[in-house]
Amino acid sequence: MTSYSTETPSIPETLGCKATGNREKPALVFLHGLLGCADDWNEVIETLSPDYYCLAIDLPGHGESKHIPPISFQHTRSLILQTIEQQVQGAYWLVGYSLGARLAMVIAANHQSDEKRGKVAQLKGLLIESGHTGLPEGEREFRWQHDCQWAQRFASEPIIDVLQDWYEQPVFSSLNHAQKQSFVALRSDNLGVKVASMLRATSLSKQPELTEPLRQCELPLHYVCGQNDTKFSAVAAQSGFRFNIVPDAGHNIHAEQPRLFSQLIKKLITTV
Repeated sequence: MTSYSTETPSIPETLGCKATGNREKPALVFLHGLLGCADDWNEVIETLSPDYYCLAIDLPGHGESKHIPPISFQHTRSLILQTIEQQVQGAYWLVGYSLGARLAMVIAANHQSDEKRGKVAQLKGLLIESGHTGLPEGEREFRWQHDCQWAQRFASEPIIDVLQDWYEQPVFSSLNHAQKQSFVALRSDNLGVKVASMLRATSLSKQPELTEPLRQCELPLHYVCGQNDTKFSAVAAQSGFRFNIVPDAGHNIHAEQPRLFSQLIKKLITTV
């Protein structure tokens, strides 16, 4: 199985982020998906911020972190942890969507070695929204070629044209035409070359299979998927993790059903 060094490189940058709420309250750290930004979580955070300190992070190449080049999973993980360390005073939960969910799982799988270094902020659990736990070795080369093709398009074509095709992928089949066009308009302010770099640096083909490392880390983990997202409902069922299915939602639950998603966070975190 592919493994990552648990050594955290010395990196001066921290990522752009948006903090809301009282720092003395329990902390939730939100990680968006590819093409997204910290503002994607605004509706969810508006509901949760009276009860939680909410920190939404812009991943490399996105939002206020557009100037930070993504290099690898390990580099991105290090940047996220440095940002959390600056912004969070105690225990926190990670909430990640899609790419952000995969990064959250990589962080969780290495959290024990991180805490041994005397980190102030301590990860207490994670909520995974539509995140892939990893591919078998035999499927990774095909996925790498697939991601490289999309990266080439993002880097070389008008982004609005690429997005029109991006949202026609099967994983977004639950969205109607108006919803797809809304996402195209929302995401068109991304820089295509930055998206391409992040897509290559954090390709699913480069991610280890995380199911067993996550079981061994013994952190509370809740998996959430949409009723209409057949692909990730199957991933959730196969993982063996506890999971919840949100009705009338597809791949992007927090955008399609923000109120239900917020309620689910409160329910799942307070029951641990």
